[in-house]
Amino acid sequence: MRIDVVTIFPEYLAPLDVSLVGKARAKGLLDVRLHQLRDQAHDVHRTVDDTPYGGGPGMVMKPEPWAAALDAVAPPDAGPPPRLIVPTPSGRPFTQQLAVELAAEPWLVFAPARYEGIDRRVIDEAGTRMRVDEVSIGDYVLAGGEVAVLVIVEAVARLLPGVLGNAESARDDSFAPGAMANLLEGPVYTKPAVWRDREVPSVLLSGNHGAIARWRRDQALRRTAQNRPDLLERLTPEDVDKHDRATLAALGWTERDGRFSSDGPPVAH
Repeated sequence: MRIDVVTIFPEYLAPLDVSLVGKARAKGLLDVRLHQLRDQAHDVHRTVDDTPYGGGPGMVMKPEPWAAALDAVAPPDAGPPPRLIVPTPSGRPFTQQLAVELAAEPWLVFAPARYEGIDRRVIDEAGTRMRVDEVSIGDYVLAGGEVAVLVIVEAVARLLPGVLGNAESARDDSFAPGAMANLLEGPVYTKPAVWRDREVPSVLLSGNHGAIARWRRDQALRRTAQNRPDLLERLTPEDVDKHDRATLAALGWTERDGRFSSDGPPVAH
């Protein structure tokens, strides 16, 4: 996969040289290219922003340098276009499902904004020649979109073949498609079996894989009920079995008309 990032702070993307993403780059699984937006601003101050039309606080990123940067990265007549990702609090939520979708793309370009954002005409014009996704990593505002780029790239990169040492790790993630979709992962443990008088749950030492799988499923339901009850409301009858229903009932969740709703605070366990 190729990833291009246009930014006024390329140094902010230094974490892409370390950990899983850094190893993926070293192996040639991920080709990350950083581009300085100010290289496309040709006045003495290399200006990339100006005051907003209509008044108001803050500054808006100018269309000329952004258009020139995107044209340089992905020339309009250079073959199949990339998919452009614009991090913004006003975009669609970034989810594991979207990460899976983006991991299937051969080429992504990121346009992280600063100030009050990028002149809208840049996004609209880009949308005439490539797919554009405006994406939010959460309901909060950052100083710039580079942090969001780091989040999205790491979430996508770990899904690429060969990046994770154990491909099963991605399949067991919270929000991963499959049996555990819409559930958070439960707690995890490693050696020693007893630490500061706290024991690892005995079922994990039993060697009974069926019982272990059931315990993990129950723990996922409990953690989701406690921390993200909104996810349980998305469950359908096809997502659960009779054991799940018993666990949900113990947690105060009732199935009505094919949906689950809480009767009160989750039961403590």
